[in-house]
Amino acid sequence: MRRVLLGIALLVVIGFGACQLFLPQRFAVNAPVRGLLFGADPPPKTELEKRMKLPPGFELGVYAQGIPNARFLRFTSAGDLLVSSPREKAVFLLARDADGDGRADSVKKLVTGLDAPHGLEFVDDWLYIAETGAVKRVRFDAAKGAVTGQVETVLPGLPTGGNHWTKTIHLGPDGWMYVSMGSTCNVCLETDPRRATIARFKTDGSGYETWATGLRNAVDFDWRPADGQLYSTDNGRDLLGDDVPPCELDKIEQGKFYGWPFRYGNNVPDPDFGTQGGALAEGAVPPAHAFGAHVAPLGMRFYRGTAFPERYRGQAFVALHGSWNRTKKSGYKVVLLEWKPDGSIAESDFLTGFEVNEDVVGRPVDVVDGPDGALYVSDDFAGVVYRVRYRGSE
Repeated sequence: MRRVLLGIALLVVIGFGACQLFLPQRFAVNAPVRGLLFGADPPPKTELEKRMKLPPGFELGVYAQGIPNARFLRFTSAGDLLVSSPREKAVFLLARDADGDGRADSVKKLVTGLDAPHGLEFVDDWLYIAETGAVKRVRFDAAKGAVTGQVETVLPGLPTGGNHWTKTIHLGPDGWMYVSMGSTCNVCLETDPRRATIARFKTDGSGYETWATGLRNAVDFDWRPADGQLYSTDNGRDLLGDDVPPCELDKIEQGKFYGWPFRYGNNVPDPDFGTQGGALAEGAVPPAHAFGAHVAPLGMRFYRGTAFPERYRGQAFVALHGSWNRTKKSGYKVVLLEWKPDGSIAESDFLTGFEVNEDVVGRPVDVVDGPDGALYVSDDFAGVVYRVRYRGSE
C-alpha cells in the first residue's frame, strides 16, 4: 500500500510540474508536496533554529506535536489549550505547562466522533464546537479538563460541502455567537444565502440572522480592543494569475456587502460576474487592508496580553496559510498588522520560515495569545502547535 501511495504522490508531483510548464500562469498548481500523503513531522530543533525568523528578543518552541490537521485554538480558563482537528473528527486538549519546560504536559483527545470540527468557543461551562454542518455544545469542567454529559446540537442544518466547508465561531461582546460560512466554490452565484457570510445567533441557537455578506471565505474574525470594531480575514478567488486578486482584511459592519462574487479588491469587477450585482455590487465595501494574492489569511487575533513589547499590544497577528494557485509560493508565515494614528494598517513579517525557496515545512492556521502572554500558532501541515515568547529587550 505504501508503494501505491508513493506512486500516487509521484504522479501528483509530475502533475504539478506539468501545470507549471504547459498551462497559463492563472492555472498554476504549486501546492506543498512534502508530506502530501503521509503528513510531515516538525523540523528538528536545529533546522527550526536555522529556518524560522522572528523579531529580535523573541524565540520559538514546539509546544505540542502529534496533532494531525491542527486547526483552531482556544484556551480554557484553567490554561489548557484546545485544538480542533477536522481530519481526526476530534478536539484535542493540550494540558497546561505546569512543569515550566515550554511544552504541553500531555496531549489527549477530549471530544471525538465529530463532523469536521473547526471553531471553538466557551460560554459559561459549555464548550461550543462548530462542525461543518452544525454548532454543538457539551458541558466542560475546566478544572478537570474533561467534558461531561452528551454533546447536544445548538444550531443544526448549516450548509455543508463545497470548497469552503469550515465553520468558525466566536462569542461577540454583545453576547451573541457569530459564525462564518465560506462559499461553495471559487466564484459562482450561490443558491443558499447563508454561504459566503458571517451570521450571528443567540447561544441557545435562536435568533439566527445574517450579519454581513459577500465574504468568499471569512475563515476568522476578531473584535479590535481599541474600538470594539469587528474585523475578518477573507480569502480572494483563484485562477486570475499570480498577483490578482488580493486576499483581504475586512472591517465588518452589520448589513454590509463585501463584494464577492461581483467585485474584488478595491471594487474591481470580477471577469466572470462583474457585470452582475447591480446596486449591491456598486456599493460593495472595499477591504480595510489588502494582503498579497493567494496568501490565504486564516486565523487572526488582536493581541490582548502584556508580555510582548508595547508595539504589539492591541495589534493583530494573522496566520497566512500559504498559496497553491501561484507559480512561486507566497504566504506561509505569521504577519503583524499595526493600526497607525492616521487609520492606515501596516503589515510586517513576524514569524517566517515555514517556506524557504519553495520548500514547505509548515502551514500556520490559527494564532492566539495565551494566559502567559505568549503567542501560540497551530500548523495543520506538520500537526504542531508552536509557542512564541518574548525573552529580551528590543
